Amino acid sequence: MVSMEPIFLRIDLKEFLTYVRQKLAVEKSLLLLYIVVYASWGIMMDRFGTMVEIARFTYWWQIITVYILYMIPISLLLRGLPFYQQYAYGLVFMSLLEFGGYAIESSYAYPNNLLDQYFGIRNFSLGMALFFALYFPTGNWLVNKIHLKLFAAKD
Repeated sequence: MVSMEPIFLRIDLKEFLTYVRQKLAVEKSLLLLYIVVYASWGIMMDRFGTMVEIARFTYWWQIITVYILYMIPISLLLRGLPFYQQYAYGLVFMSLLEFGGYAIESSYAYPNNLLDQYFGIRNFSLGMALFFALYFPTGNWLVNKIHLKLFAAKD
């Protein structure tokens, strides 16, 4: 018989925390590589968004809080899942981030930017979340490829 209780009530917290600890326990070289890749990515995207006047962070240190402290742990939790699952979960996490960033005005969207012009002002945050959710599967793939090249056992 199928349980009628909501799925979130059936989640075993101890099992979930074990999963989180296991996924976050990575080699120092891998973690350092994530930091270098994601920090570089964050700097480039913030500069690009500013240069073409789409959007930018309000404060420089948001690159650290968003790309390193928020996105890397999520990437590590999603690592190893199929692309579509990483993207789907990433979409949830990025939607929360985009909504929160624009709601508290820690992110700035330039008026009448390219996304507004093509998709409408009401779709800006959705477009950003759809795009940035790709960071999780793409970032995991990229870091894995670089890590294998740099640290693969030499025969």
